[in-house]
Amino acid sequence: MTAERTAEAAHAIETVFRLEAPRIIAGVTRIVRDVGIAEELAQDALVAALEQWPDEGIPDNPGAWLMATAKHRAIDLVRRKERYARKLAEVGRDLEAAPPHLDEPADPDDIDDDLLRLVFTACHPVLSAEARVALTLRLLGGLTTAEIARAVLAPEATVAQRIVRAKRTLATKNVAFEVPYGPERAARLGSVLEVIYLIFNEGYAATAGDDYLRPGLCEDALRLARLLAGLMPKEPEVHGLAALLELQASRSAARTGPSGEPVLLRDQDRRRWNQLLIRRGFAALGRADAVSTGGPGPYALQAAIAASHAHAHTYAETNWEGIATLYGLLAARAPSPVVELNRAVAVSMAEGPAAGLALVDALAGEPALRDYHLLPSVRGDLLERLGRREEARAEFERAASLTRNERERELLLARADKCREERGNPYSHGSHQPLQ
Repeated sequence: MTAERTAEAAHAIETVFRLEAPRIIAGVTRIVRDVGIAEELAQDALVAALEQWPDEGIPDNPGAWLMATAKHRAIDLVRRKERYARKLAEVGRDLEAAPPHLDEPADPDDIDDDLLRLVFTACHPVLSAEARVALTLRLLGGLTTAEIARAVLAPEATVAQRIVRAKRTLATKNVAFEVPYGPERAARLGSVLEVIYLIFNEGYAATAGDDYLRPGLCEDALRLARLLAGLMPKEPEVHGLAALLELQASRSAARTGPSGEPVLLRDQDRRRWNQLLIRRGFAALGRADAVSTGGPGPYALQAAIAASHAHAHTYAETNWEGIATLYGLLAARAPSPVVELNRAVAVSMAEGPAAGLALVDALAGEPALRDYHLLPSVRGDLLERLGRREEARAEFERAASLTRNERERELLLARADKCREERGNPYSHGSHQPLQ
């Protein structure tokens, strides 16, 4: 076994497991009915791959290998526990009949169903709202505790406790692994929508790592949103979320350059925006409007903002006044410091950077934004547009120190360097582009 072969196998295992972990956990949870145990068995499959792949080579279908290994270990566990004897009779017989390491669902919809069951299970009302979000991001998003903490703006230790307690609670309460019906489904809907949205956001702009995008998470979230829209066609916010994700996903190909570097909204080639996804987003937004009885909800409002960008053929044609108005409605409907920060960007484009800076400075004391890198990055952009380049440089450098995504750090440091270079040039007017 060469060091090169070992390193190649380790890289493949890390990549595949990060992509496949949610499906493996969902598939194993169907067998063992315990998300905590399912996560452990998925990790066991990872360890088995680390032990075997360097010697045996990387399988032709590594995702199926990991799924099969985890499921066979789940069957062994079920067999050892008498209280799972009936479940073994139901699912173990069919699973054991499959050839080793080839067990893979033939129908992609089965995977979707398992993922949706996992979302609804993790969003059971026996858990607090905060615990539901943390657990689902862990199981479906594959996020680390630190990444979840940054995504929900909470201390890392607090998030870790939420996850441990959530797994324990689901096990002790014997929560069923299912998509519920009727009032019980409606009661969990808000949390389900929130976690699907957060999973998409992690794929759309990764919290940490070497890649700016994690397309697999975006695809999973979008698939779940579409499936949910089919299950609950009379829920306007389900269609609102689907519309938002379709429209946001439509920009994906234009959001990174040839080397994977982030491309700001102003510089994106809109010819690369996916017109099919844009049409799907417009249609979903229309369905949200059609079934709404009390005005647009938070997801529909965000979708309307995304639709405004999609309607503009060029950056210069963007209706910033309308977007600022929509953000005002969103802030009234679902107030949060992050919404207010985004509203400040829109106001800066509609009324000028000074107006936006006043709103951003009003957020300086917000505890939730203390370590949020987009606060100094937006402030740096506004200062740059005002010609205050030394202050802008400091803000970009501070933002770079806070982000854990390498691509984003490179972008922020490049903007800081540009401010330093232009500081003494009275004829330079900066980039005039918000961080979107």
